Amino acid sequence: MLKAAVRLTGADAPGYYRETLPCRPESAKSARLLVAAALEAWGVGELSCSGMQVVAELVNNSVTHTRSRVVLVAISREGQTVRIRVADKSRDVPVVRRPEDCSEQGRGILMVDALSTSWGYDRKPWGKVVWAELQITDAAFPGEQSA
Repeated sequence: MLKAAVRLTGADAPGYYRETLPCRPESAKSARLLVAAALEAWGVGELSCSGMQVVAELVNNSVTHTRSRVVLVAISREGQTVRIRVADKSRDVPVVRRPEDCSEQGRGILMVDALSTSWGYDRKPWGKVVWAELQITDAAFPGEQSA
């Protein structure tokens, strides 16, 4: 399963990659590898740390808070924006919480909020899609000038 998560083929749209993963804790690693591979393929590997952390938090939330058997992880790029999506069959939506200092849980969406330029969710008849966006800075393309 791990190799499938990092396989980026020419058949995929150049700005879109996705993988269906089991709704299990070990799927967060596969999702991180998918995001890292896509970002490298697009030449914006400097977003890898943030992107991998964001997708891991979103997958972990699905694993912890849903009864889904699978999660769909997708990453897309449009212009200077990278969008990471995690879909599951739960209609429960994420919220930002401020956990107590000694709490071992409850920081996932807070971290997504801190690492992304924006995030949200879209309710679907079958569940929801939670998404986060990362902005590609001009520093990622030193030879290009802003308009």
